[in-house]
Amino acid sequence: MQTQEILRMLRLPELGDLGQFFRSLSATTLDSGGARRSVISGGPELLTHYYDDARTMYQVFRRGLSISGNGPCLGFRKPNQPYQWLSYQEVADRAEFLGSGLLQHNCKASTDQFIGVFAQNRPEWIIAELACYTYSMVVVPLYDTLGPGVIRYIINTADISTVIVDKAWKAGLLLEHVEKKETPGLKLIILMEPFEEALQERGKKCGVLLKSMQAVEDCGQENHRAPVPPRPDDLSIVCFTSGTTGDPKGAMLTHGNVVADFSGFLKVTESQWAPTCADVHFSYLPLAHMFERMVQSVVYCHGGRVGFFQGDIRLLSDDMKALCPTIFPVVPRLLNRMYDKIFSQANTPVKRWLLEFAAKRKQAEVRSGIIRNDSIWDELFFNKIQASLGGCVRMIVTGAAPVSPAVLGFLRAALGCQVYEGYGQTECTAGCTFTTPGDWTSGHVGAPLPCNHIKLVDVEELNYWTSKGEGEICVRGPNVFKGYLKDPKNTHEALDSDGWLHTGDIGRWLPEGTLKIIDRKKHIFKLAQGEYIAPEKIENIYTRSEPVAQVYVHGDSLKAFLVGIVVPDPEVMPCWAQKRGIEGTYAQLCTNKELKKAILDDMVRLGKESGLHSFEQVKAIHIHSEMFSVHNGLLTPTLKAKRPELRGYFKKQIEELYTISI
Repeated sequence: MQTQEILRMLRLPELGDLGQFFRSLSATTLDSGGARRSVISGGPELLTHYYDDARTMYQVFRRGLSISGNGPCLGFRKPNQPYQWLSYQEVADRAEFLGSGLLQHNCKASTDQFIGVFAQNRPEWIIAELACYTYSMVVVPLYDTLGPGVIRYIINTADISTVIVDKAWKAGLLLEHVEKKETPGLKLIILMEPFEEALQERGKKCGVLLKSMQAVEDCGQENHRAPVPPRPDDLSIVCFTSGTTGDPKGAMLTHGNVVADFSGFLKVTESQWAPTCADVHFSYLPLAHMFERMVQSVVYCHGGRVGFFQGDIRLLSDDMKALCPTIFPVVPRLLNRMYDKIFSQANTPVKRWLLEFAAKRKQAEVRSGIIRNDSIWDELFFNKIQASLGGCVRMIVTGAAPVSPAVLGFLRAALGCQVYEGYGQTECTAGCTFTTPGDWTSGHVGAPLPCNHIKLVDVEELNYWTSKGEGEICVRGPNVFKGYLKDPKNTHEALDSDGWLHTGDIGRWLPEGTLKIIDRKKHIFKLAQGEYIAPEKIENIYTRSEPVAQVYVHGDSLKAFLVGIVVPDPEVMPCWAQKRGIEGTYAQLCTNKELKKAILDDMVRLGKESGLHSFEQVKAIHIHSEMFSVHNGLLTPTLKAKRPELRGYFKKQIEELYTISI
């Protein structure tokens, strides 16, 4: 019997109408208190776990070990070489040996024992993490871009006596703090890579023991201790948020928090995507952040594989072609770069018309619920794009920042795979909303996950009212964190007495029950006339300008208008300028006054189309040729703008813009 006949017998819509069918259903139900929950939850209770045998991160890995049949687990590669793999049993054994070795070096099998991990993504990171979970210890990630002052702050706040690092220079950085008597509690540094004896001697002089990870594992193998598994409500990780202002805050997440969050993801996607042992995840987003860790948890729980990049972001494409991943988590900036590069290669009007025509044909299929990569349009236009990601991707997950509907719609069509968008923050483990399968529309971040409720609350100062379906997004459920480590003031600000997490983001409910992020409560300032300005909202509009890669919008309560710093897209801007009769190299174009005016005009046009008030539009811009990045200290590791740093970095240019514009 044909599929369409079966659907007719069941009185279900035909395949071509499935997209409309799903969109016609509300993705949420409303309780008496105005909070919304997912209709996918399967019952009145919020979801705490998906599998009975996987309720802690230790059990998650053991489940993967069991169902994989001791299959490949962690992969790594050297330049121009294929991936090499550690099996699940090898990883489990090494974790037990390392954990036992830590116990031999004065660590305790307790949730009071915090272990720092200061390394790039690699197999040893996961082995160190699993070692902690095997003996109920707590992981505290440190990452390169935090800066020495912040690393010192975290080590002292979390009372970290042991740090596991990958590189010798990081051990040297930690020793500097000890030598200056800034981190008196640090006693043991474990290195993943070889190091010179001089470094060990330097450690001895200031009372710090340096040992190789292999030596600690060998010690643990000789003095093996039985695992001391954690319970669901035990602390698993303290994830310090990078923070755009002030000291970082250590979000305390339990095993139950993490399991609840990825269980919500599994429940939502179970109808269209079921992870298996054959799935391969590509790990390049920082393991110090929960987005990457959540996706990996799903893979381990199902016995899949995780392959790590070589450590060089410029080799991502090469790594992906060697790995052929099926799961690819991304941040919006990467999607934007992919989109821009594809269209920059369509460098004639005919090529661009053909590309847009093919995309429209496939987007029509996506809207009808058909997602595939074997159409005539794939063969003619999109196969090369898919091959650049390894050719096997069947799921892309994006989060951390808004994605342009145009970009998301195009890539859903071009990549021929499920592209899910989510929203959340560290304090609710990673995500609290997610795309509902079958709803492939853009411009929203999906519906609540089955593990949490979401409600909106009034924001009087910004004129957002729940009576209009708008307000600050608040989250409550088993995925919400327990508070900030040793920080009752910030904990009280984030969590109210009823357990609601106040996110600081402004949302709007759409008719289908999905949530749209429309503003940010934080980073709000007043202009001289008293108007409230939310710069991130304005920046999100301006970055849709074709030649613009990045924007920083600046305002001052003593000034009457806004100014901006703009970084043009080096791949798109020259072609955009050429169409307007402006020639030159990228560096020359960045100083061209005529081009600067053209970019400003295009930004203002987009602002008007998006409904910005005149006082929300920038009146002058400075063109800067170098990207804001993590490495130059202008972006956080999650690629959010560091506004105080940007303000200081461009202080001179901002003053000049105000002087010129008066």
